Amino acid sequence: MPGWLKNAVFYEIYPQSFYDTNGDGIGDIQGIIEKLDYIRELGANALWINPWYDSPFKDAGYDVRDYKKVASRYGTNDDAKRLFETAHSKGIRVLLDLVPGHTSEEHEWFKESGKAIPVVDGVPQKNEHSDRYIWTEYWLSGIGGHPYISGECDRNGVYMLNFFKSQPALNYGFAAPTESWQMSYKDPEPQKTLELMMDVMRFWLNMGCDGFRVDMADSLVKDDDERKTCTCSLWKKVRAMLDSEYPEAAMVSEWSNPELSLNDAGFHMDFYLDHAGNGYNRLFRDYETLEKYHVFPIAEDRKNTEGRDRSFFKKDGDSDASAFLSDYIPKYEKTKDAGYICFMTCNHDTPRPTRTLDETELKIAYATIFTLPGVPFIYYGDEIGMKYIENLPTKEGGYTRTGSRTPMQWDVDATNMGFSGASSDKLYLPVDEGGPSIKAQQSDKSSLYNVVKDILNIRRNEKSLCADAPFEVLCRGKEKPFIYRRGELIILVNPGEKDIEYTADHPAIKSGNFEEVYSIGRIEHSGDKVVLKAQSFEIIRSK
Repeated sequence: MPGWLKNAVFYEIYPQSFYDTNGDGIGDIQGIIEKLDYIRELGANALWINPWYDSPFKDAGYDVRDYKKVASRYGTNDDAKRLFETAHSKGIRVLLDLVPGHTSEEHEWFKESGKAIPVVDGVPQKNEHSDRYIWTEYWLSGIGGHPYISGECDRNGVYMLNFFKSQPALNYGFAAPTESWQMSYKDPEPQKTLELMMDVMRFWLNMGCDGFRVDMADSLVKDDDERKTCTCSLWKKVRAMLDSEYPEAAMVSEWSNPELSLNDAGFHMDFYLDHAGNGYNRLFRDYETLEKYHVFPIAEDRKNTEGRDRSFFKKDGDSDASAFLSDYIPKYEKTKDAGYICFMTCNHDTPRPTRTLDETELKIAYATIFTLPGVPFIYYGDEIGMKYIENLPTKEGGYTRTGSRTPMQWDVDATNMGFSGASSDKLYLPVDEGGPSIKAQQSDKSSLYNVVKDILNIRRNEKSLCADAPFEVLCRGKEKPFIYRRGELIILVNPGEKDIEYTADHPAIKSGNFEEVYSIGRIEHSGDKVVLKAQSFEIIRSK
Protein backbone atom coordinates (compact mmCIF):
# COMPACT_ATOMS: atom_id res chain seq x y z
CA MET A 1 0.00 0.00 0.00
CA PRO A 2 1.55 3.37 -1.01
CA GLY A 3 2.17 5.18 2.25
CA TRP A 4 1.35 8.61 0.82
CA LEU A 5 -2.32 7.69 0.45
CA LYS A 6 -2.84 7.96 4.22
CA ASN A 7 -2.69 11.74 3.93
CA ALA A 8 -3.87 12.23 0.37
CA VAL A 9 -6.64 14.58 -0.72
CA PHE A 10 -7.41 14.37 -4.46
CA TYR A 11 -8.61 17.08 -6.81
CA GLU A 12 -10.25 15.88 -10.03
CA ILE A 13 -9.55 17.92 -13.15
CA TYR A 14 -11.57 17.65 -16.34
CA PRO A 15 -8.76 19.14 -18.45
CA GLN A 16 -10.79 20.62 -21.29
CA SER A 17 -12.76 22.74 -18.79
CA PHE A 18 -10.14 23.72 -16.21
CA TYR A 19 -7.94 26.56 -17.53
CA ASP A 20 -7.09 27.63 -21.08
CA THR A 21 -3.71 29.32 -21.58
CA ASN A 22 -3.47 29.47 -25.39
CA GLY A 23 -6.83 31.08 -26.16
CA ASP A 24 -8.41 28.26 -28.13
CA GLY A 25 -11.33 27.88 -25.71
CA ILE A 26 -10.19 24.49 -24.38
CA GLY A 27 -8.26 23.87 -21.18
CA ASP A 28 -4.72 22.54 -21.46
CA ILE A 29 -1.83 21.03 -19.51
CA GLN A 30 -0.11 24.40 -19.12
CA GLY A 31 -3.31 25.60 -17.49
CA ILE A 32 -3.10 22.81 -14.92
CA ILE A 33 0.55 23.66 -14.25
CA GLU A 34 -0.29 27.33 -13.66
CA LYS A 35 -3.01 26.42 -11.15
CA LEU A 36 -1.02 23.92 -9.07
CA ASP A 37 -0.41 26.51 -6.36
CA TYR A 38 -4.15 27.14 -6.15
CA ILE A 39 -4.80 23.41 -5.70
CA ARG A 40 -2.12 23.12 -3.03
CA GLU A 41 -3.40 26.17 -1.16
CA LEU A 42 -6.91 24.73 -1.17
CA GLY A 43 -5.56 21.71 0.66
CA ALA A 44 -5.33 19.03 -2.02
CA ASN A 45 -2.04 17.22 -2.55
CA ALA A 46 -2.96 14.87 -5.39
CA LEU A 47 -4.65 15.12 -8.78
CA TRP A 48 -6.85 12.84 -10.82
CA ILE A 49 -6.81 14.06 -14.43
CA ASN A 50 -9.47 12.77 -16.82
CA PRO A 51 -8.13 11.31 -20.10
CA TRP A 52 -5.70 13.54 -21.93
CA TYR A 53 -4.76 10.97 -24.57
CA ASP A 54 -5.04 11.41 -28.33
CA SER A 55 -8.68 10.83 -29.23
CA PRO A 56 -11.43 11.69 -31.73
CA PHE A 57 -13.40 12.80 -28.62
CA LYS A 58 -16.64 11.02 -29.28
CA ASP A 59 -16.70 10.29 -25.53
CA ALA A 60 -14.68 13.21 -24.17
CA GLY A 61 -11.40 11.30 -24.42
CA TYR A 62 -12.60 7.98 -23.04
CA ASP A 63 -12.35 6.80 -26.63
CA VAL A 64 -8.57 6.51 -26.80
CA ARG A 65 -6.86 6.61 -30.17
CA ASP A 66 -3.29 6.46 -28.80
CA TYR A 67 -2.60 5.57 -25.17
CA LYS A 68 0.94 6.95 -25.29
CA LYS A 69 0.30 10.33 -26.85
CA VAL A 70 -1.20 13.49 -25.33
CA ALA A 71 -4.00 14.98 -27.45
CA SER A 72 -2.70 18.05 -29.25
CA ARG A 73 -5.47 20.25 -27.87
CA TYR A 74 -3.95 19.76 -24.39
CA GLY A 75 -0.28 19.97 -25.34
CA THR A 76 2.49 17.42 -25.82
CA ASN A 77 4.11 14.54 -23.98
CA ASP A 78 6.85 16.98 -22.95
CA ASP A 79 4.15 19.13 -21.32
CA ALA A 80 2.90 16.05 -19.49
CA LYS A 81 6.37 15.30 -18.17
CA ARG A 82 6.77 18.92 -17.09
CA LEU A 83 3.46 18.72 -15.21
CA PHE A 84 4.61 15.63 -13.32
CA GLU A 85 7.89 17.29 -12.41
CA THR A 86 6.31 20.59 -11.37
CA ALA A 87 3.58 18.88 -9.36
CA HIS A 88 6.13 16.73 -7.53
CA SER A 89 8.23 19.78 -6.71
CA LYS A 90 5.15 21.16 -4.92
CA GLY A 91 4.36 17.93 -3.10
CA ILE A 92 1.48 16.98 -5.41
CA ARG A 93 0.95 13.47 -6.80
CA VAL A 94 -0.75 12.86 -10.16
CA LEU A 95 -3.07 10.03 -11.20
CA LEU A 96 -4.06 9.62 -14.83
CA ASP A 97 -7.28 8.07 -16.08
CA LEU A 98 -6.67 4.57 -17.42
CA VAL A 99 -9.26 3.27 -19.90
CA PRO A 100 -8.53 -0.47 -20.11
CA GLY A 101 -11.85 -1.87 -21.33
CA HIS A 102 -12.04 -0.33 -24.78
CA THR A 103 -10.36 1.99 -27.27
CA SER A 104 -11.57 4.27 -30.00
CA GLU A 105 -12.51 2.62 -33.27
CA GLU A 106 -9.70 4.80 -34.71
CA HIS A 107 -7.00 3.16 -32.61
CA GLU A 108 -4.30 1.42 -34.69
CA TRP A 109 -4.94 -1.82 -32.82
CA PHE A 110 -8.55 -1.78 -33.97
CA LYS A 111 -7.66 -0.91 -37.54
CA GLU A 112 -5.39 -3.93 -37.66
CA SER A 113 -7.96 -6.07 -35.89
CA GLY A 114 -10.62 -5.13 -38.44
CA LYS A 115 -8.67 -6.39 -41.42
CA ALA A 116 -9.90 -9.48 -43.22
CA ILE A 117 -8.22 -12.72 -42.14
CA PRO A 118 -7.05 -14.71 -45.17
CA VAL A 119 -6.97 -18.48 -44.94
CA VAL A 120 -3.96 -20.31 -46.39
CA ASP A 121 -4.05 -24.09 -46.56
CA GLY A 122 -6.92 -24.03 -44.12
CA VAL A 123 -5.03 -21.92 -41.58
CA PRO A 124 -6.27 -18.38 -40.72
CA GLN A 125 -3.45 -15.88 -41.19
CA LYS A 126 -4.05 -13.53 -38.29
CA ASN A 127 -2.03 -10.40 -37.62
CA GLU A 128 -0.74 -9.21 -34.24
CA HIS A 129 -4.03 -7.56 -33.30
CA SER A 130 -6.63 -9.76 -34.99
CA ASP A 131 -7.67 -11.02 -31.56
CA ARG A 132 -7.14 -7.77 -29.68
CA TYR A 133 -10.92 -7.16 -29.72
CA ILE A 134 -13.93 -9.43 -29.45
CA TRP A 135 -15.26 -10.32 -32.90
CA THR A 136 -17.95 -12.74 -33.88
CA GLU A 137 -17.34 -14.99 -36.87
CA TYR A 138 -20.56 -13.90 -38.55
CA TRP A 139 -23.25 -11.26 -38.32
CA LEU A 140 -24.90 -11.45 -34.92
CA SER A 141 -27.48 -8.84 -33.96
CA GLY A 142 -27.32 -7.32 -30.51
CA ILE A 143 -23.56 -7.74 -30.09
CA GLY A 144 -22.38 -4.28 -31.10
CA GLY A 145 -20.72 -2.41 -33.92
CA HIS A 146 -20.20 -3.10 -37.57
CA PRO A 147 -16.70 -3.27 -39.01
CA TYR A 148 -16.99 -0.67 -41.75
CA ILE A 149 -15.04 2.21 -40.26
CA SER A 150 -13.89 4.72 -42.88
CA GLY A 151 -13.60 1.87 -45.35
CA GLU A 152 -10.56 0.51 -43.52
CA CYS A 153 -12.11 -2.64 -42.00
CA ASP A 154 -13.36 -5.55 -44.07
CA ARG A 155 -13.49 -8.34 -41.50
CA ASN A 156 -16.53 -10.58 -41.35
CA GLY A 157 -18.60 -10.46 -38.21
CA VAL A 158 -19.26 -7.70 -35.73
CA TYR A 159 -17.37 -6.45 -32.70
CA MET A 160 -18.52 -6.23 -29.11
CA LEU A 161 -18.89 -2.80 -27.54
CA ASN A 162 -17.90 -1.65 -24.09
CA PHE A 163 -19.86 1.64 -24.00
CA PHE A 164 -20.67 3.70 -27.09
CA LYS A 165 -20.65 2.27 -30.62
CA SER A 166 -17.31 4.02 -31.18
CA GLN A 167 -15.69 2.09 -28.30
CA PRO A 168 -14.95 -1.54 -29.25
CA ALA A 169 -14.29 -3.83 -26.30
CA LEU A 170 -10.73 -5.00 -25.86
CA ASN A 171 -10.42 -8.77 -25.64
CA TYR A 172 -9.79 -9.96 -22.09
CA GLY A 173 -11.72 -13.13 -22.87
CA PHE A 174 -14.80 -14.77 -21.38
CA ALA A 175 -15.23 -16.43 -18.03
CA ALA A 176 -16.73 -19.54 -19.65
CA PRO A 177 -16.70 -19.45 -23.46
CA THR A 178 -19.70 -21.02 -25.18
CA GLU A 179 -19.09 -20.01 -28.81
CA SER A 180 -16.20 -20.70 -31.17
CA TRP A 181 -15.41 -16.99 -31.45
CA GLN A 182 -15.11 -16.57 -27.69
CA MET A 183 -11.77 -17.03 -25.91
CA SER A 184 -11.10 -17.86 -22.29
CA TYR A 185 -9.59 -15.11 -20.19
CA LYS A 186 -6.70 -17.55 -19.63
CA ASP A 187 -5.91 -17.85 -23.36
CA PRO A 188 -2.75 -16.21 -24.75
CA GLU A 189 -4.40 -13.35 -26.65
CA PRO A 190 -6.54 -12.03 -23.73
CA GLN A 191 -3.45 -12.32 -21.55
CA LYS A 192 -1.47 -10.36 -24.15
CA THR A 193 -4.12 -7.62 -24.03
CA LEU A 194 -3.49 -7.34 -20.30
CA GLU A 195 0.26 -7.17 -20.93
CA LEU A 196 -0.24 -4.38 -23.45
CA MET A 197 -2.29 -2.43 -20.92
CA MET A 198 0.41 -2.88 -18.29
CA ASP A 199 2.89 -1.60 -20.88
CA VAL A 200 0.76 1.55 -21.19
CA MET A 201 0.85 1.92 -17.42
CA ARG A 202 4.64 1.53 -17.34
CA PHE A 203 5.00 4.18 -20.04
CA TRP A 204 3.30 6.84 -17.93
CA LEU A 205 4.73 5.66 -14.62
CA ASN A 206 8.23 5.92 -16.07
CA MET A 207 7.44 9.46 -17.18
CA GLY A 208 6.44 10.43 -13.64
CA CYS A 209 2.78 9.51 -13.20
CA ASP A 210 1.89 8.30 -9.68
CA GLY A 211 -0.86 5.86 -10.60
CA PHE A 212 -4.27 5.56 -12.21
CA ARG A 213 -7.97 5.94 -11.76
CA VAL A 214 -9.35 2.95 -13.66
CA ASP A 215 -12.42 3.49 -15.80
CA MET A 216 -15.09 0.76 -15.73
CA ALA A 217 -12.70 -1.47 -13.81
CA ASP A 218 -15.15 -4.36 -13.56
CA SER A 219 -15.80 -4.57 -17.30
CA LEU A 220 -12.84 -6.61 -18.54
CA VAL A 221 -13.80 -10.29 -18.67
CA LYS A 222 -17.13 -10.88 -20.35
CA ASP A 223 -19.90 -12.96 -18.77
CA ASP A 224 -17.99 -12.98 -15.51
CA ASP A 225 -19.71 -14.27 -12.39
CA GLU A 226 -21.35 -12.09 -9.74
CA ARG A 227 -18.10 -11.70 -7.84
CA LYS A 228 -16.17 -10.87 -11.04
CA THR A 229 -13.77 -13.66 -10.19
CA CYS A 230 -11.96 -13.68 -13.54
CA THR A 231 -11.72 -9.90 -13.83
CA CYS A 232 -10.34 -9.77 -10.28
CA SER A 233 -7.68 -12.31 -11.22
CA LEU A 234 -6.45 -9.99 -13.98
CA TRP A 235 -6.29 -7.01 -11.66
CA LYS A 236 -4.33 -9.08 -9.15
CA LYS A 237 -1.67 -9.48 -11.84
CA VAL A 238 -1.61 -5.73 -12.33
CA ARG A 239 -1.29 -5.18 -8.57
CA ALA A 240 1.58 -7.69 -8.41
CA MET A 241 3.36 -5.78 -11.19
CA LEU A 242 2.92 -2.50 -9.34
CA ASP A 243 4.05 -3.95 -6.03
CA SER A 244 7.18 -5.29 -7.70
CA GLU A 245 8.10 -2.44 -10.05
CA TYR A 246 6.30 0.68 -8.77
CA PRO A 247 5.43 0.13 -5.08
CA GLU A 248 4.43 3.77 -4.53
CA ALA A 249 2.02 3.82 -7.49
CA ALA A 250 -1.67 3.85 -6.57
CA MET A 251 -4.85 2.64 -8.27
CA VAL A 252 -8.43 3.73 -7.59
CA SER A 253 -11.27 1.84 -9.23
CA GLU A 254 -14.53 2.98 -10.73
CA TRP A 255 -16.34 0.03 -9.23
CA SER A 256 -18.25 1.11 -6.10
CA ASN A 257 -17.99 -2.39 -4.72
CA PRO A 258 -15.09 -2.26 -2.27
CA GLU A 259 -15.42 -5.85 -1.10
CA LEU A 260 -14.53 -6.95 -4.62
CA SER A 261 -12.26 -4.13 -5.77
CA LEU A 262 -10.19 -3.88 -2.59
CA ASN A 263 -10.28 -7.38 -1.14
CA ASP A 264 -10.40 -9.46 -4.32
CA ALA A 265 -8.96 -7.35 -7.13
CA GLY A 266 -6.18 -5.60 -5.25
CA PHE A 267 -7.07 -1.97 -5.83
CA HIS A 268 -5.81 0.49 -3.22
CA MET A 269 -8.97 2.62 -3.36
CA ASP A 270 -12.55 2.36 -4.58
CA PHE A 271 -15.03 5.18 -5.20
CA TYR A 272 -18.10 5.31 -2.98
CA LEU A 273 -20.43 6.87 -5.50
CA ASP A 274 -23.81 6.48 -7.15
CA HIS A 275 -24.74 2.84 -7.25
CA ALA A 276 -28.52 2.79 -6.92
CA GLY A 277 -29.55 2.59 -3.30
CA ASN A 278 -26.08 2.78 -1.80
CA GLY A 279 -25.07 4.95 1.13
CA TYR A 280 -23.75 7.80 -0.98
CA ASN A 281 -27.15 8.32 -2.53
CA ARG A 282 -28.76 8.33 0.90
CA LEU A 283 -26.49 11.23 1.86
CA PHE A 284 -26.82 13.43 -1.21
CA ARG A 285 -29.89 12.50 -3.29
CA ASP A 286 -32.23 10.05 -1.67
CA TYR A 287 -35.22 10.02 -4.01
CA GLU A 288 -37.41 7.02 -4.65
CA THR A 289 -36.22 6.14 -8.12
CA LEU A 290 -32.48 6.70 -7.93
CA GLU A 291 -30.89 7.73 -11.18
CA LYS A 292 -29.54 4.99 -13.31
CA TYR A 293 -25.93 5.30 -14.32
CA HIS A 294 -25.47 8.57 -16.22
CA VAL A 295 -29.20 9.38 -16.16
CA PHE A 296 -30.25 12.29 -13.97
CA PRO A 297 -34.01 12.76 -13.41
CA ILE A 298 -35.30 16.28 -13.92
CA ALA A 299 -36.06 18.24 -10.79
CA GLU A 300 -39.76 17.43 -10.49
CA ASP A 301 -38.93 13.71 -10.64
CA ARG A 302 -36.36 13.85 -7.85
CA LYS A 303 -38.91 13.01 -5.17
CA ASN A 304 -39.92 9.99 -3.15
CA THR A 305 -43.46 8.89 -2.52
CA GLU A 306 -43.78 11.45 0.28
CA GLY A 307 -43.04 14.21 -2.22
CA ARG A 308 -39.63 15.32 -0.97
CA ASP A 309 -35.95 14.56 -1.16
CA ARG A 310 -35.03 12.84 2.12
CA SER A 311 -31.25 13.02 1.68
CA PHE A 312 -29.42 13.17 4.99
CA PHE A 313 -27.77 16.50 4.18
CA LYS A 314 -31.05 18.16 3.14
CA LYS A 315 -32.12 20.45 5.96
CA ASP A 316 -35.75 19.44 5.46
CA GLY A 317 -34.98 15.81 4.66
CA ASP A 318 -36.20 14.61 8.06
CA SER A 319 -33.86 11.61 7.93
CA ASP A 320 -30.94 10.36 9.95
CA ALA A 321 -27.60 8.76 9.15
CA SER A 322 -28.83 5.20 9.68
CA ALA A 323 -29.69 4.52 6.04
CA PHE A 324 -26.21 5.62 4.97
CA LEU A 325 -24.44 3.77 7.78
CA SER A 326 -26.33 0.52 7.25
CA ASP A 327 -24.71 0.38 3.80
CA TYR A 328 -21.35 1.93 4.59
CA ILE A 329 -20.35 0.33 7.90
CA PRO A 330 -20.42 -3.32 6.68
CA LYS A 331 -18.35 -2.34 3.65
CA TYR A 332 -15.91 -0.38 5.78
CA GLU A 333 -15.46 -3.20 8.29
CA LYS A 334 -14.85 -5.78 5.56
CA THR A 335 -12.29 -3.69 3.66
CA LYS A 336 -10.54 -1.32 6.11
CA ASP A 337 -7.43 -3.51 6.24
CA ALA A 338 -7.21 -3.90 2.46
CA GLY A 339 -7.66 -0.36 1.14
CA TYR A 340 -9.70 2.81 1.23
CA ILE A 341 -13.31 3.62 0.41
CA CYS A 342 -13.21 7.06 -1.17
CA PHE A 343 -15.89 9.70 -0.64
CA MET A 344 -16.33 12.22 -3.44
CA THR A 345 -18.07 15.55 -3.77
CA CYS A 346 -19.13 14.26 -7.23
CA ASN A 347 -17.36 13.65 -10.53
CA HIS A 348 -17.60 14.31 -14.26
CA ASP A 349 -20.30 11.63 -14.67
CA THR A 350 -22.68 12.75 -11.93
CA PRO A 351 -24.73 15.86 -11.19
CA ARG A 352 -22.96 18.45 -9.09
CA PRO A 353 -24.21 18.42 -5.48
CA THR A 354 -25.60 21.94 -5.88
CA ARG A 355 -28.40 20.30 -7.84
CA THR A 356 -29.93 19.12 -4.57
CA LEU A 357 -28.09 21.00 -1.79
CA ASP A 358 -27.78 24.70 -0.94
CA GLU A 359 -24.60 26.37 0.32
CA THR A 360 -25.09 25.68 4.03
CA GLU A 361 -26.09 22.10 3.32
CA LEU A 362 -22.93 21.72 1.23
CA LYS A 363 -20.72 23.10 4.01
CA ILE A 364 -21.97 20.45 6.42
CA ALA A 365 -21.85 17.73 3.76
CA TYR A 366 -18.24 18.45 2.82
CA ALA A 367 -17.13 18.88 6.42
CA THR A 368 -18.59 15.45 7.13
CA ILE A 369 -17.22 13.48 4.19
CA PHE A 370 -13.77 15.07 4.57
CA THR A 371 -13.60 13.84 8.18
CA LEU A 372 -14.76 10.28 7.48
CA PRO A 373 -12.26 7.44 6.83
CA GLY A 374 -10.69 6.89 3.43
CA VAL A 375 -9.24 9.19 0.79
CA PRO A 376 -11.47 12.12 -0.28
CA PHE A 377 -11.86 13.42 -3.84
CA ILE A 378 -12.99 16.94 -4.80
CA TYR A 379 -14.32 17.62 -8.29
CA TYR A 380 -13.05 20.91 -9.69
CA GLY A 381 -15.43 23.75 -8.87
CA ASP A 382 -17.34 21.90 -6.16
CA GLU A 383 -15.31 23.86 -3.61
CA ILE A 384 -17.17 27.01 -4.67
CA GLY A 385 -20.53 25.38 -5.38
CA MET A 386 -20.49 25.45 -9.16
CA LYS A 387 -23.90 24.59 -10.52
CA TYR A 388 -25.10 21.67 -12.57
CA ILE A 389 -26.28 23.47 -15.72
CA GLU A 390 -29.60 22.01 -16.84
CA ASN A 391 -30.49 21.21 -20.45
CA LEU A 392 -27.13 21.88 -22.07
CA PRO A 393 -26.78 20.36 -25.54
CA THR A 394 -24.65 17.25 -25.36
CA LYS A 395 -20.93 17.71 -25.90
CA GLU A 396 -18.54 14.90 -26.86
CA GLY A 397 -20.92 12.18 -25.71
CA GLY A 398 -21.73 13.90 -22.44
CA TYR A 399 -25.53 13.88 -22.80
CA THR A 400 -26.99 14.60 -19.33
CA ARG A 401 -23.47 14.59 -17.90
CA THR A 402 -22.62 17.73 -19.87
CA GLY A 403 -24.11 20.01 -17.21
CA SER A 404 -21.39 18.97 -14.76
CA ARG A 405 -18.52 19.69 -17.18
CA THR A 406 -18.70 23.45 -17.72
CA PRO A 407 -15.60 25.65 -17.41
CA MET A 408 -14.03 26.49 -14.07
CA GLN A 409 -15.11 29.86 -12.71
CA TRP A 410 -11.99 31.68 -11.61
CA ASP A 411 -13.00 35.33 -11.60
CA VAL A 412 -16.48 36.79 -12.11
CA ASP A 413 -14.98 40.05 -13.37
CA ALA A 414 -12.75 38.46 -16.02
CA THR A 415 -13.56 37.40 -19.57
CA ASN A 416 -15.33 34.04 -19.57
CA MET A 417 -15.05 33.94 -15.75
CA GLY A 418 -11.27 33.77 -16.13
CA PHE A 419 -11.34 30.37 -17.87
CA SER A 420 -10.23 31.50 -21.34
CA GLY A 421 -9.47 34.59 -23.37
CA ALA A 422 -11.21 33.10 -26.41
CA SER A 423 -14.42 34.49 -27.80
CA SER A 424 -17.44 32.91 -26.10
CA ASP A 425 -18.45 31.02 -29.24
CA LYS A 426 -15.14 29.10 -29.19
CA LEU A 427 -15.41 27.84 -25.62
CA TYR A 428 -15.52 24.10 -25.02
CA LEU A 429 -18.77 24.70 -23.10
CA PRO A 430 -20.44 27.96 -22.04
CA VAL A 431 -19.42 29.37 -18.67
CA ASP A 432 -21.98 30.06 -15.95
CA GLU A 433 -21.73 33.85 -16.15
CA GLY A 434 -22.53 35.42 -12.79
CA GLY A 435 -22.10 32.16 -10.92
CA PRO A 436 -19.75 31.71 -7.97
CA SER A 437 -16.05 32.37 -8.53
CA ILE A 438 -12.80 31.48 -6.84
CA LYS A 439 -11.71 35.10 -6.52
CA ALA A 440 -14.91 36.24 -4.80
CA GLN A 441 -15.02 33.31 -2.39
CA GLN A 442 -11.36 33.50 -1.43
CA SER A 443 -11.94 36.93 0.12
CA ASP A 444 -15.13 35.85 1.92
CA LYS A 445 -14.25 34.09 5.18
CA SER A 446 -17.72 32.55 5.40
CA SER A 447 -17.69 31.13 1.86
CA LEU A 448 -17.95 27.49 0.90
CA TYR A 449 -14.41 27.71 -0.46
CA ASN A 450 -13.02 28.74 2.91
CA VAL A 451 -14.96 26.04 4.75
CA VAL A 452 -13.42 23.46 2.41
CA LYS A 453 -9.97 25.01 2.89
CA ASP A 454 -10.34 25.09 6.68
CA ILE A 455 -11.50 21.48 6.95
CA LEU A 456 -8.73 20.24 4.66
CA ASN A 457 -6.17 22.18 6.68
CA ILE A 458 -7.43 20.45 9.84
CA ARG A 459 -7.32 17.09 8.09
CA ARG A 460 -3.74 17.71 7.00
CA ASN A 461 -2.62 18.54 10.55
CA GLU A 462 -4.56 15.92 12.50
CA LYS A 463 -3.33 12.33 12.57
CA SER A 464 -6.79 11.35 13.78
CA LEU A 465 -8.19 12.28 10.35
CA CYS A 466 -5.77 10.37 8.16
CA ALA A 467 -7.28 7.78 5.83
CA ASP A 468 -6.80 4.77 8.11
CA ALA A 469 -7.32 6.36 11.54
CA PRO A 470 -9.86 4.54 13.74
CA PHE A 471 -13.54 5.18 13.15
CA GLU A 472 -16.36 4.55 15.58
CA VAL A 473 -19.99 5.66 15.45
CA LEU A 474 -21.06 7.02 18.83
CA CYS A 475 -24.61 8.10 18.08
CA ARG A 476 -27.15 7.69 15.30
CA GLY A 477 -30.88 7.22 14.91
CA LYS A 478 -34.15 9.08 14.51
CA GLU A 479 -34.14 12.44 16.29
CA LYS A 480 -30.53 11.86 17.30
CA PRO A 481 -27.41 13.51 15.96
CA PHE A 482 -24.79 11.70 13.92
CA ILE A 483 -21.72 11.53 16.15
CA TYR A 484 -18.54 9.64 15.37
CA ARG A 485 -15.00 9.36 16.68
CA ARG A 486 -11.76 9.51 14.69
CA GLY A 487 -8.88 8.88 17.09
CA GLU A 488 -8.92 11.62 19.70
CA LEU A 489 -11.39 13.72 17.70
CA ILE A 490 -15.17 13.56 17.98
CA ILE A 491 -17.39 14.93 15.22
CA LEU A 492 -21.00 15.99 15.85
CA VAL A 493 -23.34 16.54 12.89
CA ASN A 494 -26.88 17.92 12.66
CA PRO A 495 -27.71 18.84 9.05
CA GLY A 496 -31.43 19.30 9.74
CA GLU A 497 -33.49 22.45 10.20
CA LYS A 498 -34.52 21.45 13.73
CA ASP A 499 -32.46 21.64 16.92
CA ILE A 500 -31.53 18.29 18.45
CA GLU A 501 -31.19 17.86 22.20
CA TYR A 502 -28.86 15.06 23.15
CA THR A 503 -27.88 13.51 26.47
CA ALA A 504 -24.22 12.66 26.08
CA ASP A 505 -22.97 9.27 27.13
CA HIS A 506 -19.42 9.53 25.80
CA PRO A 507 -17.06 10.41 28.69
CA ALA A 508 -15.29 13.28 26.94
CA ILE A 509 -18.55 14.98 25.92
CA LYS A 510 -20.32 14.19 29.20
CA SER A 511 -17.51 15.57 31.36
CA GLY A 512 -16.84 18.59 29.21
CA ASN A 513 -13.21 17.55 29.07
CA PHE A 514 -12.63 18.64 25.49
CA GLU A 515 -11.65 21.58 23.32
CA GLU A 516 -13.38 22.78 20.17
CA VAL A 517 -11.34 22.41 17.01
CA TYR A 518 -13.86 23.69 14.44
CA SER A 519 -17.54 24.41 14.10
CA ILE A 520 -20.25 25.39 11.65
CA GLY A 521 -23.39 26.84 13.19
CA ARG A 522 -23.74 26.46 16.95
CA ILE A 523 -23.64 23.56 19.39
CA GLU A 524 -24.31 24.22 23.08
CA HIS A 525 -22.75 22.08 25.81
CA SER A 526 -23.93 22.06 29.43
CA GLY A 527 -22.67 19.03 31.30
CA ASP A 528 -24.11 15.98 29.64
CA LYS A 529 -26.76 18.07 27.91
CA VAL A 530 -25.91 18.96 24.34
CA VAL A 531 -28.04 21.00 21.97
CA LEU A 532 -27.06 20.78 18.34
CA LYS A 533 -28.68 23.81 16.79
CA ALA A 534 -30.14 23.53 13.30
CA GLN A 535 -27.52 22.90 10.60
CA SER A 536 -24.55 22.54 12.89
CA PHE A 537 -21.26 20.69 12.77
CA GLU A 538 -18.48 20.50 15.31
CA ILE A 539 -15.11 18.85 15.78
CA ILE A 540 -13.92 18.52 19.36
CA ARG A 541 -10.75 17.05 20.83
CA SER A 542 -10.92 15.01 24.01
CA LYS A 543 -8.29 16.08 26.54
